[in-house]
Amino acid sequence: MRHLSQLSSRRLAMVSAAILVAVLAGSLPTRPAVASSGASPAGGAVWAWPVASPHPVVRPFVGPPNPWSPGHRGIDVGTVPGSVVTAPDDGVVHFAGVVVDRPVLSIRHADGVLSSVEPVVAEVARGDAVTRGQTVGVLDEGHCADRPCLHLGARVDGEYVSPLLFLGEIEPSVLLPTRPR
Repeated sequence: MRHLSQLSSRRLAMVSAAILVAVLAGSLPTRPAVASSGASPAGGAVWAWPVASPHPVVRPFVGPPNPWSPGHRGIDVGTVPGSVVTAPDDGVVHFAGVVVDRPVLSIRHADGVLSSVEPVVAEVARGDAVTRGQTVGVLDEGHCADRPCLHLGARVDGEYVSPLLFLGEIEPSVLLPTRPR
């Protein structure tokens, strides 16, 4: 796997442009392009929230201007201590273990999409197939300083994107004409 800093600026520009075009055109994939179960969830969401309602976003995605720059490469979702964490969609466990000082779980979904959740004590192991809504672990302490929260990340072909794109929480932009008709 290539390190993010080794990606060419042209590839980054192409990925960024593709995501922007998808958002602006309102053509983000619905369920069939990134999942295998065939069910069509409410609201056009591709993923299910990995924790029970309510699930307020207490810290948003802040994409860095460059892969090596600081940013918040996911969203923090407020929840309750010891929350059950579920798979946002069908996939295969890509990683379940500790990164630095916190337990992390990643699931590989269809079409190069990878979700990650932390801090989560996994109840599944690398290589396990999981289904949308299946319990995959339990929230551990320590991600948000002021409240229990789950960090949810999303990558498409290795590039970080806002998980809200998959949760149906970002409305498509409407392009307006720039010149009078």
